[in-house]
Amino acid sequence: MKVLSYRVLLRKEPEGGYTVMVPSLPGCVTYGSTIEEAIKMAKEAIGLYIDSLKKHGEDIPSEEATLEYTLTVKAHG
Repeated sequence: MKVLSYRVLLRKEPEGGYTVMVPSLPGCVTYGSTIEEAIKMAKEAIGLYIDSLKKHGEDIPSEEATLEYTLTVKAHG
């Protein structure tokens, strides 16, 4: 079994909880009421996403060649 790693982004929601997005897997979004629950839900969502890709004979994206940067810019206005 191949082990894959995916970067996830957690966004704190104003009404509470966290939305989780997986940039390398378009449309792979989930939610948890705590960070721990959000991470658990993300692992489940990624697994289901990959299962669906396999079922449909599609390539499974990886982040092996992905570089990540954080840019800081000034906002006008």
